[in-house]
Amino acid sequence: MDPLLSGSDYNQLRAFVAVGELLSFSRAAEALGVSPSALSQMVRGFEDRVGVRLLNRTTRSVALTDAGENLFRRVRPAVSELGEAIGQVRRYRDRPAGTVRVHAFRSAAEKYIAPILPRFTRAYPDVVLDITLDDEVVDVVAGGFDAAIRLGEVIERDMIAVRLGPELRQVAVATPGYLAVHGRPEHPRDLVNHRCIRWRWPGHAAPYAWEFFENGSWFEVTVDGPLIVNDKQMGISAALQGIGIGFPVEEMVQGDIAAGRLIPLLEGWSAPFPGLFLCYPRQRQMAPALRAFIDAVRSPELLA
Repeated sequence: MDPLLSGSDYNQLRAFVAVGELLSFSRAAEALGVSPSALSQMVRGFEDRVGVRLLNRTTRSVALTDAGENLFRRVRPAVSELGEAIGQVRRYRDRPAGTVRVHAFRSAAEKYIAPILPRFTRAYPDVVLDITLDDEVVDVVAGGFDAAIRLGEVIERDMIAVRLGPELRQVAVATPGYLAVHGRPEHPRDLVNHRCIRWRWPGHAAPYAWEFFENGSWFEVTVDGPLIVNDKQMGISAALQGIGIGFPVEEMVQGDIAAGRLIPLLEGWSAPFPGLFLCYPRQRQMAPALRAFIDAVRSPELLA
């Protein structure tokens, strides 16, 4: 980059173009919102930087020199285009527009994003939501995402996190038919002798070890069984078919429990853990489109 166009030289160049257009320091100063003396100083500083006289001044008139005329014709379109570009970007500050990239766990998106989409898209027609549904824990910033919805226990410490719902808990469940054949576990460690439906975090090689709470601390049980899935809803469907014991989030199977299709097990060892949060990187200036999305997820009742 030419060193003449770095730092404050853009303001000097803009001052020169304004004087070249109006051929008047007083009118150019008024157009730029500066004093005539300040404008004169900027133009004189620009001439000193380029080492060429660009304007001929008298007490009554201002005219471009040959060098000034040549420079003016070449830079005026560029300065005008740059000003329009900056003005277009500044419009993003005043109204929600542009793309918001969101990473969300599937269950979180179904609960907190899907219901607001019709009203959000009507309220903010210039905003594009680019939503990735994935249960993998990704780096929000490195992945190019503006925000994410995930469990509180897997949020990076330097992120801003907004709670969206209550604490959750996982509970072991099985059908009455499975229990009639295989019996009921009395302690979480009894699960090693049962057929369990395991779940693998996306991006992890080993299935998730089931976590339980006892005497003030958490402990893990490494279970075994005939099925490993990476989709929680498929694991629930398999449990409903009697394939084995599942370990879903309780709220996802409340209807099945109430209807007697699934029986909760080992509830005394199932403690709550932080629920779902909306998280996003700390930033000095938040784009209006991202702010609109955050507000809509936090307070969907405010959407028109």
